Amino acid sequence: MSLKHIIAAALITLPGAALAQDTPAPEGAAVYFVNLEDSASVSGPVTVIFGLEGMGVAPAGTEREMTGHHHVFLNRPPLGEGEEGAEELLYGIPADDNHIHFGGGQTQVTLDLEPGEHTLQLVLGDLNHVPHVPPVASEQITITVE
Repeated sequence: MSLKHIIAAALITLPGAALAQDTPAPEGAAVYFVNLEDSASVSGPVTVIFGLEGMGVAPAGTEREMTGHHHVFLNRPPLGEGEEGAEELLYGIPADDNHIHFGGGQTQVTLDLEPGEHTLQLVLGDLNHVPHVPPVASEQITITVE
């Protein structure tokens, strides 16, 4: 194998290896919905307030022990279940309509959701948007927007 191939292989594998870290979560850490509960009927737009116990909030990219930043998983299987389980998130939580990032350290959001049923789950991510080990995630709740 030539030096050029070795360098190319290293460049391809290093970014993934750098992100695939096991950032520990302290025992008892929990994230939860402050103002919503399962089976709630709400009017839109929907304000979601994030609660966190046993850890602190820090913007994405901030390397500080016992911190993370929030993500809302919207209308997708709960973390660790279904086709989008925890293994798929080892290299970071995707940024799309079903994975809303709050990398600035935000602790609430107002969502403009269509009328009907929606599922929500809060997941704390580390500095690289990877769930902690063990994951700090709320139970998934279902709300109905009227």
